[in-house]
Amino acid sequence: MPYALGIDVGGTFTDAVASDGAGRIVSAKTPTTPSHREIGVLNAIEELAGELGIGVEELLTQTDYIAHGTTASINALVQGTVADVGLIATKGHRDSIYIMNAEGRTLGRSAHEIQDTLRRRKPAALIPKYRALEVTERIDYAGRVLVPLDEDEVREVARSLVDQGVEAIAVCLLWSFKNDAHERRVRELIHEIDPELYVTLSSEVSPRIREFARTSTTIMNAQVGPRLRSYLTPLQQRLEHGGLKGPLLVMQSEGGTITAERAPEQAITTVGSVLSGGVIGGMRLAEQLGHRNVITTDVGGTTFLAGLIVDGEPVMAPGSIVNQFPINAATIRVHTIGSGGGALASVDTGGNLRLGPQSAEAVPGPACYGNGGTRPTNTDANLVLGILSERGLLGGRKPLRMDLARQAIEEHVATPLGLTVEEAAIAIHEVQNAQAGDLLRRAVVQAGHDPRDFVAYAFGGAGPAHCAGYCRDLGVSEVVVPLGPVASAFSAYGLAASDVAVSTELSDPSAFPIDHRALESHYTRLEAELQRALDRQKVKFHDVTLQREIDLRYSMQVNELAVTIPDTRLTERTGEEILERFEEQYERINGSGAGYREAGVQAITYRVRAKATLGFPVVLPDIEQADGTDASEALVEERPVCLDSQTGFVPTPVYDYARLRAGHELVGPAVVEVPTTVVVVPAGVTGRVDRLGNLVLSYQ
Repeated sequence: MPYALGIDVGGTFTDAVASDGAGRIVSAKTPTTPSHREIGVLNAIEELAGELGIGVEELLTQTDYIAHGTTASINALVQGTVADVGLIATKGHRDSIYIMNAEGRTLGRSAHEIQDTLRRRKPAALIPKYRALEVTERIDYAGRVLVPLDEDEVREVARSLVDQGVEAIAVCLLWSFKNDAHERRVRELIHEIDPELYVTLSSEVSPRIREFARTSTTIMNAQVGPRLRSYLTPLQQRLEHGGLKGPLLVMQSEGGTITAERAPEQAITTVGSVLSGGVIGGMRLAEQLGHRNVITTDVGGTTFLAGLIVDGEPVMAPGSIVNQFPINAATIRVHTIGSGGGALASVDTGGNLRLGPQSAEAVPGPACYGNGGTRPTNTDANLVLGILSERGLLGGRKPLRMDLARQAIEEHVATPLGLTVEEAAIAIHEVQNAQAGDLLRRAVVQAGHDPRDFVAYAFGGAGPAHCAGYCRDLGVSEVVVPLGPVASAFSAYGLAASDVAVSTELSDPSAFPIDHRALESHYTRLEAELQRALDRQKVKFHDVTLQREIDLRYSMQVNELAVTIPDTRLTERTGEEILERFEEQYERINGSGAGYREAGVQAITYRVRAKATLGFPVVLPDIEQADGTDASEALVEERPVCLDSQTGFVPTPVYDYARLRAGHELVGPAVVEVPTTVVVVPAGVTGRVDRLGNLVLSYQ
């Protein structure tokens, strides 16, 4: 029987899902192994095989593909554990990454941080200046060669960088996105000196106008590419040695996968891979439930993530920012804060309770894990509040220590604030809900949407314990907790259910509208490049769909909006249709009447995305239907639980999820225990089990 596997390597846990395409899905959760993440992946696969009742070799032999989301790239950038990189730039232009387009002190900063002018600082440079070298060449805005490439100078510069021991070289020449001939020749000359050296070209990684962002993207791609290759190559070899016949696919920021062989070349596109899996999973579940607008919320061990699905499709962004440097790689727009189940609670010098962004991570983990952690976390607070049982997680295989949780909270939070341990624990719980709720409001409202038009999905190890709290004031119609066979491995389910995705783009700034024949010329070129990129994947596709986009802005503005091109033959009317879509989108975000066509509109970048389906039906199966709404057969105990600082501890029924059936209803307060998570149903909230086994929370 064929299988599809999804594996999500998070900061604390590695989650995995296996689907046989015929309605059977099993999941597994194992601790992440930070020093050798491939071990955690293999452990998760072993757990899946055990759930299926077969051997690991049998599972791998019958696996059509493995879709893998990894934190390797983003962690390397954030923590600075990247390859030593050299830069080759056009003479006179290497300093763009140090000048930072006058944005260095504000990129990626909150409004509060931007206003604090005395403390604003530029980030540390991506690479030291002695590894940023220049060569003589010049191509103009139209792609014409004005000054030929000095090949002897290239050889001298490349030799200097190789002698310095760089692991990779980034090549970013002026106007190369209009004519890449010089960049391609630079790579050839470098490989004459060192054929195995990792070389990345801006014309391949980021063919967009704006020199600073293009250069920073190219450098960061070179920084993470060798590390990603050194992780994926042995992982793939071990999987193939174990019997894997299908491809190992790697999730990208834009919500689709790419083969492991190609991923290191486009390493920067994998930076948000684990952030995308949950949104894609939400999109697939929404298709089954008939929801068009969804807010996905993923609370893992380290972070709280929020994404939007509007009219059945994820909301995208043309790029992202890491360490105050821009990345030109299309991405699902995911809002994140360091406020997961392992977020550390502390009291600052002003006597304020803080939660996150630092995390206990997998090692040592929360204090209650008993692995040496001494700082209190959100998980420790939930144990003290009775939300979690001392029996622990993973079906009792991970017992929790109440004494260690209380000790950590007392020392680091309760005593400094003059509170009891219980008062400190509920304060931590409520701060978590407040931080998450604030992020959700900003994510939805700032995108120009009304939260009342959305359903919220809550998943991840800690999401179900907090979702009723952080969604209460948002105004959503209901909250869906995806349980069934995927439970807290929902992001891994999204990976298994994802498509292969590639995209191409080109920048050609000009006044808009332009002649429809010029539009057709741009998109014909891009689609030919896409077809070559799909062919290089060496994967058999079931179906391929294309989506055309164009980035537009009003003249004299600095930010563009990506507008989808109508899925019809381009005509003289197409330009006007695109302008109407742009203005509608602009006013939805900025307010009615904010548009001003008289200022002129500019087209900046053209883009085509391809989604190629693998033809494997990864869907959630229906569960057994209950005879009525009474869920008393699933009741296992009643214990004191504190869900509100005003009411304190109250006797609360605790239900075993494994005994619940479709149609069962719960009236809060209640707690539902799942092997890998726990769902909180506060007072004033009703929970209903739907046909897929999800718990749907409604506010009374």
